[in-house]
Amino acid sequence: MQSILIIGAGRSSSALISYLLKHAEVHDWSVRVGDMNEQFAKDRVGGSKRGTPFKFDINNQTQREEEIRKADIVVSMLPATMHGQVAEDCVRFGKHLVTASYVSDKMRSLDAEAKSKGVILLNEIGLDPGIDHMSAMQIIDDIRAKGGEMKAFYSYCGGLVAPESNDNPWGYKFSWNPRNVILAGQGAPATFIENGELKEIPYGKLFSSARQIEVTGHGKFDAYANRDSLSYRGVYRLENIPTMLRGTLRAEGYCKAWNILVQIGWTNDVDQKIGTNHLTYGQLTDALLATREKSLRAQVAQNVGLPDNDPALDLVEWTGLFGEEMIPLENGTPAQILQELLERKWKLQHGDKDMIVMQHEFQYEIDGRNARITSSLVVIGEDEIHTAMAKTVGLPAAIAVKMILTGQYKSSGVVVPVKKELYEPVLKELAEMGINFDEQHY
Repeated sequence: MQSILIIGAGRSSSALISYLLKHAEVHDWSVRVGDMNEQFAKDRVGGSKRGTPFKFDINNQTQREEEIRKADIVVSMLPATMHGQVAEDCVRFGKHLVTASYVSDKMRSLDAEAKSKGVILLNEIGLDPGIDHMSAMQIIDDIRAKGGEMKAFYSYCGGLVAPESNDNPWGYKFSWNPRNVILAGQGAPATFIENGELKEIPYGKLFSSARQIEVTGHGKFDAYANRDSLSYRGVYRLENIPTMLRGTLRAEGYCKAWNILVQIGWTNDVDQKIGTNHLTYGQLTDALLATREKSLRAQVAQNVGLPDNDPALDLVEWTGLFGEEMIPLENGTPAQILQELLERKWKLQHGDKDMIVMQHEFQYEIDGRNARITSSLVVIGEDEIHTAMAKTVGLPAAIAVKMILTGQYKSSGVVVPVKKELYEPVLKELAEMGINFDEQHY
């Protein structure tokens, strides 16, 4: 019997765990699901005889090493910053590892040792990163095979709320790590290349630089540049492409409103505020402003260069940041206080459905003419537990686990899913489950 260890039973793990438990009987697998909150693990496993839920503390070295030693493969659904120690243990004990997170410097440093031991460290096998890589490479490889030359590649993805569940003017509810949403774009500038020109957008200008894209049948969306697009020129073998941009999608109007929060300091995660439970949200907004000579809304509008009747300010006001509600946190950074508020305001309620939207655009030259392809994916969740986010993050990873354990996929070292032997069968099975792209050729 082969043993699968899943570490983390949070928001995006439900589809992954369900898939592996469903296939466990046929393939004679045991599936151990560990989480700091044992109830999360129990909820995910349900009554499956092939699954074992248990309380797991990633910082308990003895427990961590014992569990990894017993496993044939480990799936880490932990936050990206926690994968490093798990990966080290996997390499040391000769166990394969699968994550849906970006390859970190720590992970990359284990490549040589993993190769020497025949260990697969498969990363970026979720949604974004993951399905985005695989679906893009499938079309890029096809264009190359036909003799085409890529000239521009745009790729956008976002987790949103389905229209039928949208009672939030921001068009957003949390189906992913809330902290990552609050701090999105912080750190290094967003970097991409467009028409041969290098572009670097600092955090302070990121959301005001958002552009609009349209997805046929689903309307317009805001799109802002995401991380370092240039690093993927090598991964996709597009080293000389004049335009390459990877971005994040939000509902139309979101970025303009979020930019207000950025500009007045509500996403600041550095400056700790003390005694905030004695303040209202409006009072803290007031404190974040340098001066105030007008009503709070009017002063915020002036500070960010908008008329005070701008609809973007309606979104901020709806959130409660001009209001009289007391802040429940005793101390915290503005970002922490904002996160606590939005986790209540932007929570997926019972029966709510989320929505994943992804779109690639390929511009290329073939037989002396210019051509273009758009490839779009829209997935609607079932409810607040069986979300589109959980499906699109968890199912690619689960399929990859099956392929590794059954010998369908053999590799070693640090890998991402950009080669045909992995992306083709994963995309084929996803399509059979209703996760497929609509292509338009121009």
